[in-house]
Order: sequence, then C-alpha cells, then structure tokens
Amino acid sequence: MAEGRNGEDIVSEYLDQNPHLVEWVESLRGVHETNKQWHARREFFLRNMETFPTVQPGFPSPSLDRLLSLSICWANHIFLGCRYPQPVMDRIKEMAEGVVVNDAPVRKTRDEIMGKGKRTAGGDDDSCTRRTKPGNPFKQGPPPQAPAEHQPFFNRLYKAVAWKLVSAGGFGPNLDHFEILRACTESSKESLSCVFVPLKDIPDLPAARTQKEGQVCELRCQTVYLGTGYGRDEAAARAMASKEALKAFQGRKVTVKICRRRFNGRDVEDLVLLDDQPRNPGFPPAISYPFQPEQQGDGPS
Repeated sequence: MAEGRNGEDIVSEYLDQNPHLVEWVESLRGVHETNKQWHARREFFLRNMETFPTVQPGFPSPSLDRLLSLSICWANHIFLGCRYPQPVMDRIKEMAEGVVVNDAPVRKTRDEIMGKGKRTAGGDDDSCTRRTKPGNPFKQGPPPQAPAEHQPFFNRLYKAVAWKLVSAGGFGPNLDHFEILRACTESSKESLSCVFVPLKDIPDLPAARTQKEGQVCELRCQTVYLGTGYGRDEAAARAMASKEALKAFQGRKVTVKICRRRFNGRDVEDLVLLDDQPRNPGFPPAISYPFQPEQQGDGPS
C-alpha cells in the first residue's frame, strides 16, 4: 500500500484497485467494532498482508489467524488500553508504523485505574478530579438491555468452547486454558481484554493478602467480566483467570447478567458471565470498569 496520504484514502484506493478483496476484507470486521475502530484495524491489516505471504483471501490459514490476532491486539491496545506481553507490544508497534488514528482515546495509567492520588486536591487534571467526585465514574453502568444484546455472542462462544474442550479431552488442569479461550473468542471475531494489576495495589482485599507479591489478571470480552486470577507473574495470573473463566462453560448454558461488584472501593453494577450452577454470589473486586462515562465510546454506526 502507498504511503504519505490519509490512511482511509489509501485503503479506499487500494480496494478500488483490488475489488475482489472487498467482500472478504469486510467479513473480517468484528460485530461490535465501531466504524472508527474497524477502519483503523482494516488499514493495519492491509498494510501488513504482504509480510504474511501465505495469506490467501478467502482461505483460512495459520498465517491469517496470526495476522488477525495481531490486528486485534493492536486495536485493543489503541482503543481499549489493553496491554500484552512485551514481545507482542513491540511487534504490533512495529507493524502499526504509518497507521494514524485521529483522536485516539487517552487511557489512564495503572495507578489511575486503582485510584492512586485521588486525595490530591487542586491537581491540574480536571478530568481526573471529576472522576473522583462522589456524585459522578459510578452511577454509570451497563444499560438494562445490555445482557440481551450480549447473550447471542456468548451463546455462540459457549458452543465453540464446548467443541474445543471435547476435542482436547475435556476440562482438566493440564490444558492451556488461556489458549483455548483465546482461540474460541477470536474464531468468533472478538478478542479477550486482559488487565493486570499488582496484588498489593487492589483495594478491598484483607490486609494480610495485600502484602503478597504477585499479579492479578482480569479477563473480559465485549466488556463482560469472565474471571480473575492471581499468579507470581502476568502469565501465571492470566492462566489462572482463564481457568476460572472456563468454569462457567461447564454447565448447560451461560448467561450474561448485571451483578453488583466492588470497584475502587465502591459498589457498581457490572456485566458478568454466569453458568447455571448455584454458586457463592460474591465476586472478586473489579480491577477494570468499562462503564465509566469517559470510556463509553460510540456504538456501531
């Protein structure tokens, strides 16, 4: 693809010159991607197709899966603030050279997510001050119709995970739980969001546990909470969170519901994926919350 011009113009010209690609490329769009997110990810994908020479339009392949996964990781990083292992971050940064995203969201740091510094009065960041006022970040929440909107996707994901587990010999401790969940999610044209926070930085934990070293990982998909895990490092925490998330897929069905959780020391309403088994209704404290006003982007248009 040519360089030095508006990215959308370049993509449009490229597709005009290659009309046989248009329908196939559009089939790669995620069902919940906004126009802005899709246009950016589409440009990222097309700019890097030539570096994956075995990708053949219309034919599945490991190379296509790899390129799609990297494009989703990049879009999640830009638009949702997701972080990945450093080799992945370095790779997608290199691949994104030349892709310009105007008015990309400004994401908070980990300390800001966990409420660090919110007692500091008179700071220069007015938006941060507004987020910590008692009357504001937390009356917002998922709209009442959100569970019904998300349920069809998780019905499909339930079937994909069920078949994957059958092919792997069933649920067990020796499975790569994250890889199973990631593969099934991406085969459904969505992606997982992983948020990592040091265990000692999480509010609402007993004092004895806040002294432990380690990382906590929270998994979401389409803003729906899937599971939380703890480990010595990010990889171990992610593996445990994935194992916990897959437990919901062991019943006869999964259901998206609005439930009460703790986030940043407050009670909030969150979207949660549940199975059909009676369980303790308590949830770990949330370490991310996608329903704050500044994080609610435009819906698909």
